[in-house]
Amino acid sequence: MSGSVRIKVCGVMHPDDALAAVDAGADLVGLNFVPGSPRCLEIRAAEQLSELLAGSGVERVAVFQNASWDEMEHVLRRVEFERVQFHGDETEEEVEAVDLPVIKAIRGADVEAAETYPGTLLLLDHPSEGGGRGRVWDWSEASELISLGHDVILAGGLDPANVGRALADVGDLLPWGVDVATGVEGEAHRKDPARMEAFVEAVRRAEDAEGEDGAGGGSEDGAGGGSEDGAGGGSEERDE
Repeated sequence: MSGSVRIKVCGVMHPDDALAAVDAGADLVGLNFVPGSPRCLEIRAAEQLSELLAGSGVERVAVFQNASWDEMEHVLRRVEFERVQFHGDETEEEVEAVDLPVIKAIRGADVEAAETYPGTLLLLDHPSEGGGRGRVWDWSEASELISLGHDVILAGGLDPANVGRALADVGDLLPWGVDVATGVEGEAHRKDPARMEAFVEAVRRAEDAEGEDGAGGGSEDGAGGGSEDGAGGGSEERDE
């Protein structure tokens, strides 16, 4: 069940949850290496999850926050990933030093912060609370960054009940992706298969609705006002 809006399930900790995310239709799975986060993984657990996801078609994302180069290298030399996500105060130089494509988290739809990381895929988290708390914010603010040509991932308090509204609020130009962790969890930060499936279905319904609106708003010569999904930046955790 693939679409133009990529879906990232972040903070996966258990092998069964990783497989359930794949089955639900996730496009990316985030593995957390942020000390102090309840979803932070030991290296052996991360190796197991990465190997389990290999060949699934799902991108594996390593999530760091203000980690030293030695700390990141320790992980990346042992665990295979397709992307790295920076969720702290990393500089443009630090972002560009990584060989893998990067996702850079920023707080809210901050245009000045976005311009600090040109060409980088941006994850827009809660403007003040940061990631991992499941707090909602005004996702419509992301529309300005999308209109300026930035590829963004919506994050911060998304769940199956509100992700469709979040996408509708953004407007005609859909984001590159959406990110969820808390919104699809049950007890002990375990991902709930039914909630993940519901989240993916809600995203795809929102895409279909946007496509129908765009087709209906086309000009007489047949040019529709369809949405754009944006080209992937060279570079998601909202919810670590």
